[in-house]
Amino acid sequence: MENGNRDLITREVTLNMGPQHPSTHGVMHLILHMQGEKIVKAEPDIGFLHRGMEKIAENLLYSQFVPYTDRLDYLSSMTNNLGYVMAVEKLLNIEVPERGKYIRVITSELSRISSHLLAVGAWGLDLGAITIVLYAFREREMILDLFEMLCGARLTYNYMKIGGVRGDLPPGFIEKCKEFVNIFPKRVDEYEGLLTGNRIWLRRNKGIGVVTAEDAINLGLTGPSLRGSGVNWDIRKDEPYLVYDRFDFKVATGENGDCFDRYIVRVEEMRQAARIIEQALQQIPDGPVNADVPEFVLPPKEDVMTKMESLIHHFKLISHGFKPPKGEVYSSIEAPKGELGFYIISDGSERPFRVKIRAPSFVNLQGIDHMSKGAYFADVVAVISSLDPVFGEVDK
Repeated sequence: MENGNRDLITREVTLNMGPQHPSTHGVMHLILHMQGEKIVKAEPDIGFLHRGMEKIAENLLYSQFVPYTDRLDYLSSMTNNLGYVMAVEKLLNIEVPERGKYIRVITSELSRISSHLLAVGAWGLDLGAITIVLYAFREREMILDLFEMLCGARLTYNYMKIGGVRGDLPPGFIEKCKEFVNIFPKRVDEYEGLLTGNRIWLRRNKGIGVVTAEDAINLGLTGPSLRGSGVNWDIRKDEPYLVYDRFDFKVATGENGDCFDRYIVRVEEMRQAARIIEQALQQIPDGPVNADVPEFVLPPKEDVMTKMESLIHHFKLISHGFKPPKGEVYSSIEAPKGELGFYIISDGSERPFRVKIRAPSFVNLQGIDHMSKGAYFADVVAVISSLDPVFGEVDK
C-alpha cells in the first residue's frame, strides 16, 4: 500500500459459455479469456452437432442427399436444397425451364425473409427486447403457411429436385404470396419502430463487434456479416444465377461494420426480398417446371401415378440413380447467412467421389474472436446474434 491506496492486481480468467447457453443459438461452447469484464480472447469450440454430412453424401445416390441438405441451415432449408441441386445440375449440364427458375427465386426469397425474421427476433430476445420476436413470428407464420401449401412441410421441405422442383405452384399460392408482399413492408416499419431508434438497442449494438471491410474480407465473411462492413458483394448481383439479373433490387450495405449495421442490412434485405418476389410474381411465365432430360430427371408425379413407363422410369432413377460424367464443379448461391457453396467431384459412378460444403455460418464464426476482443462480456451476446449462426451447418 502506498499513500493509503491499495494497488489492484487483476489476472486473466477463463469463462466457459455454453454449450447449452440460450444465447449461443445452438450447441456452441465459447471459451472466453477475460480481464475483469473485458474479453481478451474468444475461442469457439464446435462439433457438438457433427453428423458427417459430407461423408453421408459420398455414400448416397445424388438425388438421395437432397433431404439431408434441409438439415444444414434448418431455418433456411429451401436455399440449402437449391445450392446442392444447382451444383449437381452444373455437373450434368442441365438447364431448368423458365417457370422452374422463377419458382426457385420466389421460394428462395421467402426463405431469406423467414430466416432474417427469426434472426432479428431472436437477437431482440437475446438482448431483452421480447416484443420483437412476437411480431417477427407473426409474419414468419404466413411464409410457413405458403411453404405448407407448396410441399406440405413447414421446416424441412425437400422441395427442390435435380432438374427443377417437385411440383408446380398450387392453386391460390400466387394470390396468397401477393397478399404477403403487399402487407410486409408496413410490418417491417413496425419492427424498425420497435428497434431502430430504441436507445437501449442502439447502446447494445452501436460500436459493438466492429470489423473493418479489409478484415471482413480476410476472415472470409459473407452475407450480411460482410455487407455490414460496407463491402458491396452479393452473388445474386455479382455472379447472377437463375433469373436474378432480371430484377431491380438494391444490395444493402453498412458503413461501420458493427452489430447495428449488420441489423440494418438484414432489415433492408427483407424489404428487397419482398421487391424481388413481387417482380417474380408479375414476370413468371407458363410452361414446365422441370427439365426434359429423362436420364437424369424424375418424371412428373401425375405421370408416375397414371403411366406405366413413367412408373418404371421413376423406380429405376430412385433405386439405381444416374451416372454423371467425370469431373468436378463448384456452385454457390447467396443464402441468407452468406455464400453457400457445394464442391462436387464425380468419378463417373452413381455416387459422388467427394462433396465439400462451404457453409456460411461455419466461416462467419471465425469473426467472433476478432469482434469480441476488447468488448465486455455482455457484448458477446450481441456479437453472436449479429452473426446469426446455425449449428446444423457449422458442424455439418
